[in-house]
Amino acid sequence: CCCFKILFIHSRHRETESLLQDVLFQRFAKIFIGCLAAVTSGMMYALYLSAYHERKFWFSNRQELEREITFQGDSAIYYSYYKDMLKAPSFERGVYELTHNNKTVSLKTINAVQQMSLYPELIASVLYQATGSNEIIEPVYFYIGIVFGLQGIYVTALFVTSWLMSGTWLAGMLTVAWFIINRVDTTRIEYSIPLRENWALPYFACQIAALTGYLKSNLNTYGERFCYLLMSASTYTFMMMWEYSHYLLFLQAISLFLLDSFSLQQSDKVHEVYKIYIFSLFLGYLLQFENSALLVSPLLSLVVALMLAKCLQLNVKKGTFIAKIMKVINFYLVCTLTVTLNIIMKMFVPHKENGHMLKFLEVKFGLNMTKNFTMNWLLCQESLQAPSQDFFLRLTQSSLLPFYILVLIICFLSMMQVIFRRINGKSLKETITLEDGRIGGRPEIIYHVIHTILLGSLAMVIEGLKYLWTPYVCMLAAFGVCSPELWMTLFKWLRLRTVHPVLLALILSMAVPTIIGLSLWKEFFPRLMTELMELQEFYDPDTVELMTWIKRQAPVAAVFAGSPQLMGAIKLCTGWMVTSLPLYNDDDLLKRNENIYQIYSKRSAEDIYKILTSYKANYLIVEDAICNEVGTMRGCRVKDLLDIANGHVVCEEGDKLTYSKYGRFCHEVKINYSPYVNYFTRVYWNRSYFVYKINTVISFQS
Repeated sequence: CCCFKILFIHSRHRETESLLQDVLFQRFAKIFIGCLAAVTSGMMYALYLSAYHERKFWFSNRQELEREITFQGDSAIYYSYYKDMLKAPSFERGVYELTHNNKTVSLKTINAVQQMSLYPELIASVLYQATGSNEIIEPVYFYIGIVFGLQGIYVTALFVTSWLMSGTWLAGMLTVAWFIINRVDTTRIEYSIPLRENWALPYFACQIAALTGYLKSNLNTYGERFCYLLMSASTYTFMMMWEYSHYLLFLQAISLFLLDSFSLQQSDKVHEVYKIYIFSLFLGYLLQFENSALLVSPLLSLVVALMLAKCLQLNVKKGTFIAKIMKVINFYLVCTLTVTLNIIMKMFVPHKENGHMLKFLEVKFGLNMTKNFTMNWLLCQESLQAPSQDFFLRLTQSSLLPFYILVLIICFLSMMQVIFRRINGKSLKETITLEDGRIGGRPEIIYHVIHTILLGSLAMVIEGLKYLWTPYVCMLAAFGVCSPELWMTLFKWLRLRTVHPVLLALILSMAVPTIIGLSLWKEFFPRLMTELMELQEFYDPDTVELMTWIKRQAPVAAVFAGSPQLMGAIKLCTGWMVTSLPLYNDDDLLKRNENIYQIYSKRSAEDIYKILTSYKANYLIVEDAICNEVGTMRGCRVKDLLDIANGHVVCEEGDKLTYSKYGRFCHEVKINYSPYVNYFTRVYWNRSYFVYKINTVISFQS
């Protein structure tokens, strides 16, 4: 009998070990396939961007000058500094010349690294030379290759985030599909490769993925450490890559603060994230040449306020009435301390106040009115207006918006249900199972719901912010339709009894994303293939001719004046000094831009001459496209905005013109009559551009 018992126990032990091995193998296979799918998705997207860029610009068949012209506006400035770093005799000398740059803007020495966040260009130049790539690949291909690679990492991070939230890599595949199909609204990589956000947002996506894993309740110690280290590294890198990164982290900190206020368990972890913010801010302050903007940022004020409130906080996470009152007091204390600390920091820390940003927001929200050219020009930019109906239509056609709204509503209602239960002191299970149907009890889900609501609120006001919101719309919608917990939560509310709810939730979590994926494949995959097969061509011979003339005929010490966008191209393609740049984070440059734009206003030749000579300009370039602009939006043409700012148009009842004894300068200077020929001599022209030499000796002969 004892022998039979021993044999029975031994056989059961072997069965248990075999079952455990099977479970471990299945888990390993699931993780391996998911990781392979995530990496493959990122690589395929990077290759797709590279192929699409080649087809769009016919890049490999163009000369260097024609390639550089494809970098428009501020993108041209960023890439020009990358070229300067490669031309420098050493890395140290190159950094010194950028931090003491007096060869870009006339009469102005700037720290280009700090002002324009040129750390991506510094890193790219070091990698290009250190890896010996200068013998294998051209600099421009190496540069755009890094950016496309980062976009692949961006997609992989979104894949992993959705996978972590739903528990299935099928959600990651659907996230990538929606991201690529809606890429017009998820990224600006197609229009402007060197933008700071294209370098920075992949790191923010990695930080989001690490934070999602870190907030999970069932994470082991090694997983927590890995997520914490990844989160720390990506937060700091994100802050170094983009000057506006601390504003986005501020929204994230608000989301975490609300998560902690709702007593959703992970209080200690949230405060560890606050420490990462403080470390990144002060390290960034030191390595960004003591960037005072980080010290006066709302992120630092909020985090310090939260730390102080934590020290003063009593044990209020109980269901008593006093605990509820203390929670309200704590919330009020944090808000008050944040505002107070930010005011104090701005009083004692020397910093450049972004007054134009505050004025823009005042005018944007109707709190003020202005005739200022810069403010009205910013308001006319499409990216700073409210989203159009086409934006919502595109998201609806790809089925993204309807599923996002469904997932958001279910998660939000479940979250509110959990919060009210906790406020009322009801005990809830810390470990949530599928049968519970309580998806709103998971801390990482609550964080994402709050964060996406904050980002969405901003995107509804300013269309340019949709590039921050839409990628997470893809991720959240894909997570929801692939999550059995979400369907179980819905069925529990509906009290479904005809079919077993758990079984139906598991079936729907597989069937719904499969149906969505097949429909997306059928409708959008042929379009993507057509885009790759279609050979486009970027043809701008007039700009090529202008740049060629400047390089051959203009003196090396010449200073050019014209629209900021054109000046960026001149700086990149020729290296000549300019009077202004297409940058909008510096009050002095904004004032320069407004003054130079006066060449399209109704001002006298003498006034224009005084403005240009005050910046030591030698040549003036008039663009026919701006001078004869036919704008689609009434009152948003450059010349209209200048007339309003100069008092030549009364923008009230009837838009009445006021008298100006001078014609529009850009028209009059082309006629070649006195007094214009006394101040300006035309030296080159083509169909798009007219170049005038600014006379140093003025002759007043007719």
